[in-house]
Amino acid sequence: MLISVHLPKTAGSSFRGALESYFGEKLSLDYAGRPINQSSYERKASSLTAALQLAWRYDDVGAACIHGHFLPIKYRWLKTAPRKKFVVWLRDPLERLASHYYYWTSDYNPDTAGHLRRRVVEENWDLERFCFSSELRNIYTQWVWGFPMRRFDFVGITENYASDLNYFAKTILKSELPVTATNVNPLRPAERYIDDSGLRSRLEKFHQKDMRLYWRALAVSRRRE
Repeated sequence: MLISVHLPKTAGSSFRGALESYFGEKLSLDYAGRPINQSSYERKASSLTAALQLAWRYDDVGAACIHGHFLPIKYRWLKTAPRKKFVVWLRDPLERLASHYYYWTSDYNPDTAGHLRRRVVEENWDLERFCFSSELRNIYTQWVWGFPMRRFDFVGITENYASDLNYFAKTILKSELPVTATNVNPLRPAERYIDDSGLRSRLEKFHQKDMRLYWRALAVSRRRE
């Protein structure tokens, strides 16, 4: 079984399309939990509770691949799939934050938005407040709680999406996958969202745990070329 962790704004929607083309009806989507809108305690508690429930579940989940917004620890001990491979995509943490901000502040619907998104929009947060918020600090590190990065069988880099997708398809699926772009911000700048060197330096320090994760994964990705 393939367990695909979709971190927000890391090409997860595009990757979902590629997985759908390969797995078809054997792809199961898990977006119900919405961990980004939970507090750190709620996120950990709900994920660990689900993990323990799945660890004692003996009926077949009926999927060959699970993809969605969830902490990987949720499926760490899934008893009905002893041979699991975990995959995730990472993007420059600061660019991911900025992309997330512009996504949340556009096309806003208060009836479907989660608690944190409503706060961001209705309190009129600017980009800097969003990027320096405690709720979104080191979001990668928050999501891999209880699940060391070395446990992932594949870590892709969003900026190298086409080449890393090709590597993933050949080494993990032993097949080929189409390269498509889904849910891309039409207002995305040609270069970087955050190009102010002073702001970028302060943000790298604030999100240093995520920066270290990303830099290590980027080095691995570059060695594949």
